[in-house]
Order: sequence, then C-alpha cells, then structure tokens
Amino acid sequence: MPELPEVEVVRRGLERWVAGRTVSRAEVLHPRAARRHPEGGEALAALVAGRTLEAASRRGKYLWLPLDGRDAALVAHLGMSGQLLVQPADSPDERHLRVRLSFADAGRELRFVDQRTFGGIALDDLVPDDAEGRVPATVAHIARDPLDPLFDDTAFVRRLRSRSTGLKRALLDQTLVSGIGNIYADESLWRARLHWAQPTHELAPARARELLGHARDVMAEALGQGGTSFDALYVNVNGESGYFDVSLAAYGQADRPCPRCGRPIVREPFMNRSSFRCPRCQRTPRRPRP
Repeated sequence: MPELPEVEVVRRGLERWVAGRTVSRAEVLHPRAARRHPEGGEALAALVAGRTLEAASRRGKYLWLPLDGRDAALVAHLGMSGQLLVQPADSPDERHLRVRLSFADAGRELRFVDQRTFGGIALDDLVPDDAEGRVPATVAHIARDPLDPLFDDTAFVRRLRSRSTGLKRALLDQTLVSGIGNIYADESLWRARLHWAQPTHELAPARARELLGHARDVMAEALGQGGTSFDALYVNVNGESGYFDVSLAAYGQADRPCPRCGRPIVREPFMNRSSFRCPRCQRTPRRPRP
C-alpha cells in the first residue's frame, strides 16, 4: 500500500496538472470505486461536473481536491493498488480504469486506475480543522504526519508512551501518527535499533524522539527518490515508478546481510503481514508485546 512519500508524490503531481481546472464530465466506471460515496457513482459524477478543482491537499495516506466554493472536496484513497494518472484524452483506457475526469480545457484527463479496487473516490463535506482551515469530514480523525510542520513531537511522545502495545503496532495507528505503513515502520525501527515488539510504555522519551527523527529522515529520503516501487502498482501521475526500494535496509530484505552488521535480515509474521529486522541490531525485548 502506498505510504506517505508515495502519496505526497501523487499530491504534488495533482497540484501541478489538475489544480485550477474545471471538470466538464465525470464518469464512474466501476461501482466499488465510489463505494465511499453514499449516493453512489452516478450521483458523485453529477455533483463533480462543472466544478473547479482547487489545490491538492493530503493528510497521511488521504488526498483531496477542494471544489470551488470550498464546501466539499473530492477525496481519494489509493488503497493497495490505486493510481491517479494524468493522461492525454486520446490515450487508450487502462485495463483497470475506474473513474475518469475530463476537463473543460480539453487537456489531459485525470484517471483513477485500481486493479484490486480497494481504493476509492468520494465527495465529502469540508469541516473546520484545528489549524489547517477545513478538511474532509472522513479525514478529520487522522493524525498529522511527521513531515507536517504542525506535527507536535511532544504530544506524540506522550501519547506513544501512554499506550501498552508493541512499537510497530503503534506506528501503524493512523490516529496516533499518519503516513507510516509497513515499509517505513520497518526502516525506521531498523535505523533506531528497536524491535517491532518493544513495549511502548517502556520506551524512554529520548528513544521515542530518536525513533520519530528516523521516521522523518527515511520518509524524506524516500520522497526525494519518488517513493518506493516494488512493482507497477505504485506510480506517480505520469506513470513513473519511484526507486527508493534500492535503498531499503530491512523491509523486503530477508536473508540478505544487514547493511550495519552483516547478520542476515529475518522475516517474521506480524498482523497478517510480515515484519523485517536484524536479529543482532534489533534484539527481542524481555517482555515483547505481540
């Protein structure tokens, strides 16, 4: 699933190619793509047609484009395999094309392509936010991410240490800190030399801040390289892959030597997925939290 760096790459593409343009026609070609919109795909398409899309915004893994008047926004979540592509109007339809927006300037279309249909697009009301002005109602509960200038480090450390859970499970909780998924959790924990099952309430405040710093660093580095692409499912709006995967130290590196100590990276089951760590650098805690 795309995480913060990948979603931010897409947001920047939308900002460049879509913001300020007026929708002439919207088509929802698969009902699951609009399942988050209560009235369904046809109603969504009718409501978007004729509206102008404003500057793209993001919180965690959610993207949105406010409509002119700023009463509502077109919200997108990429899910496991969703792609927002800016394509010439005369280019062939993608195999898994789900939503198409055509524009009054007859220029490039915005297309939502999703092989697994876990992602989707919806129209959502904008509600007041603490400092950002207005955000979609479905996004208001999502925490800020570590790259957000308004992210509160002190509050994060306090809330993290108040929990009684495993460290990686906490990092994946989007109500605590957003944008971190399996890839960047493993990479951050490897850099901090922490095991994924380290109890959060036993983590010293200084170590929690250190981990947060590593999370910022690894996601900023990934953003600079266009994100992480393991296959063709994640691309930017121009269909180009990121290449941070060549810089990964732990995630997906099972049986390869740890870049720090040379011990083979191990793969372990975690929440119906996998977690990767170095058994020497990231030792199992005495009282691990599952």
